[in-house]
Amino acid sequence: MAVPPQRHRPRPRALADLVNAAINPVIAKQGFGESDVILHWRDIVGPRLGDVSEPIRMQWPVRPPGRSPDAAPEPATLVVRIEGAFAIELQHVAPLVIERVNARLGWRCVGRIAVRQGPVRRAAPRRKPAPVDPEAARVAQEAARDIADDGLRDALARLGAAALSANRRGT
Repeated sequence: MAVPPQRHRPRPRALADLVNAAINPVIAKQGFGESDVILHWRDIVGPRLGDVSEPIRMQWPVRPPGRSPDAAPEPATLVVRIEGAFAIELQHVAPLVIERVNARLGWRCVGRIAVRQGPVRRAAPRRKPAPVDPEAARVAQEAARDIADDGLRDALARLGAAALSANRRGT
């Protein structure tokens, strides 16, 4: 009796790998080599400036003719959009921001910052979760009591309580 050939099943991949593959060509058009600066902008500049600014693009200087291809590239200009009077503050801390961006990327990538004043796109505010009915929470806890893993049990109990509460509200 012949043994059927085994099928090759694709391995599960991290969502971050798939997202990076989709995002990287788009951000490359703005001169960014990777999404790290965009995704971690608030960590780089701090919450005060992170809420009122965003990196727009990296402008790379043109390589002069005759320059060796092995030579390190000249640092880029990071173009940042910022709201109103915060532009002065960003100009004041620009050397620190340049240092932090370069540290994040691991090489001397940015040489200067160009400031563009304008409105910054903000993420939509997150809605607060609806209140959970205490009776629904008790029923959900009781239903999940036999699950051994504490984290899974708590997560399923919260999910069940939210679902039961929504069902009772009719939403």
